[in-house]
Amino acid sequence: MDATDKAARIVRTVVETLKPGFAVKLWTGERIGPATGPVLTVNDPDIVWQMVRRPNFSTLIEMWISKAVDVEDGSLFDFYALPSQGKLRSKLKALPKLAILRDLPAVLFSRKQMTARTDLSGRNPFVSGSSQEAIQHHYDISNAFYQLFLDERMVYSCGYFKDFANSIDQAQIDKLDHICRKLRLKPGERLLDIGCGWGAMLIHAVKNYGVVGHGVSLSEAQTNLARERIRAEGLEDKITIEIKSYAELSGSFDKISSIGMFEHLGLANHAAYFSTIHRLLKPGGVYLHHAITRRSKGDIKKTLRKGPEYKALIKYIFPGGELDTIGMTLGNFEAHGFLVYDVENLREHYACTCRLWAERLHARFDEAIAEVGEAKARLWLLYLTGCSITFERASAQIFQTVVTRRARGPSGLPPTRADLYR
Repeated sequence: MDATDKAARIVRTVVETLKPGFAVKLWTGERIGPATGPVLTVNDPDIVWQMVRRPNFSTLIEMWISKAVDVEDGSLFDFYALPSQGKLRSKLKALPKLAILRDLPAVLFSRKQMTARTDLSGRNPFVSGSSQEAIQHHYDISNAFYQLFLDERMVYSCGYFKDFANSIDQAQIDKLDHICRKLRLKPGERLLDIGCGWGAMLIHAVKNYGVVGHGVSLSEAQTNLARERIRAEGLEDKITIEIKSYAELSGSFDKISSIGMFEHLGLANHAAYFSTIHRLLKPGGVYLHHAITRRSKGDIKKTLRKGPEYKALIKYIFPGGELDTIGMTLGNFEAHGFLVYDVENLREHYACTCRLWAERLHARFDEAIAEVGEAKARLWLLYLTGCSITFERASAQIFQTVVTRRARGPSGLPPTRADLYR
């Protein structure tokens, strides 16, 4: 029996012992497990060697990226939807370790080095998330790629579902308007959108609320398309966008929005960020903060511990990204001269948003491969699916927080939230 046969026997033994609730198909064509339902295909016998050599989360991701493992007769969501098959730890104890160990040497010595993988990680995963290098790693992939799965306005942040059956296009229109109402925008006011993306927020606010808009971004690809869209709407005299850091801005604004960019900053930069917002916002002005948070675990060290999923996320998707908790967010607002007026959790909205993005990308997967290559397309499908599941399981949250720059006297906000739902 050669090393490949022994690798197959190891995988077979593991699957038959763990009974994961789905079928596994080996590179030989052998199917193990249920006759129906989604199938995890193992296309490369080298995975045994890889998992023993580097038993970590990144190895699993690289197996998916390289197509060493794949899915048939379903999607990644179908695996998540399967009923629980019991505690994995107990099942692992039941593995026939001696039998596996007898086959391992032949498998391990059959490879001298790990199969080469396409390197899709950021050059420096721990660089500041608000640096141009980090932003371009994530956003300058290809505008055409993002168009495959985003809504028609290309809003790359959590939608707002008045009904969870709504389309992604409707959810994003409703989100933009929900934010404009929370900001209580009025004609003639100056609105700053930090991390303005492809310009959807600014265009919507100017067209529907009569404000004068300014945006900043570090992504050249996004800014170029945003400017094209602004010209197409005939709004060049009402909207300007600069490629620069928010920290370099001067002047003052009546209202400021930050929608899905705060996660890039890193905790070390939060104090400087809130101080900058305070400097740019007029006294009594309104700021809307839309950001993902992690769950507080009481102890700050436990809360901020970087698990394997987080390390993989910043390695492949968001270099420099880091999440605070909603408690840390609110504490920072109060410490930097703001009054908190409204906090809304959109966790389920983001689970739905990411699911729709993943499904739309999957439906146009051949186009995605043609645009960015199969490895990157597979990475993004895994990322969007994983995000949806993360928010569905409540492992992360996303909040919209409305604050004003602290000032004596009335806030200028309506006495109730009734205007948000007119």
